[in-house]
Amino acid sequence: MKTITNNTFGEETLMAEKKMYYYRIYDDKEKLNYMKSSLPHDQVEKWLREYERTHQKYFNPEFINFLHEHDPEAGIIEVSDISY
Repeated sequence: MKTITNNTFGEETLMAEKKMYYYRIYDDKEKLNYMKSSLPHDQVEKWLREYERTHQKYFNPEFINFLHEHDPEAGIIEVSDISY
């Protein structure tokens, strides 16, 4: 739990931290991407099935835009290689 202090009145309010989930996904271009969402796996799968009903090709940025309507915190995570 996070404690938030209201500076105007000095009151403290408890706010639950939202849990984020991270997924690895592929699209029709066989491009691997990672995404984040506050929705659990079963909910992401539900919206993926809904998306697939209306699209013949599946591209991750388009799916994320669709998912964003149901989860404003959804987004693609870009991963870069690093070596040392």
